[in-house]
Amino acid sequence: MFTIEHEFDATVITLVDEGKAPLQEDVTVHATESAIILNQYDPRADRDVSITLSPEQWRDLRAALNLPEGIYRVSPGGS
Repeated sequence: MFTIEHEFDATVITLVDEGKAPLQEDVTVHATESAIILNQYDPRADRDVSITLSPEQWRDLRAALNLPEGIYRVSPGGS
């Protein structure tokens, strides 16, 4: 399950784990014009963990999810 919220300067997507136990904490994705920030609570450290991707890294990750094993480069005009 996931939710999508459009804020003034970002789109916020929350991913809720509905798989088999043990379940993972929710992941929030804040997509802005200049960065994509992924946040997830780490109960062992009792804090949120954050990863920041550039729009280009996000584009490459999206493309990689649908490709077989290998090395790839997305062309500048690609999506």
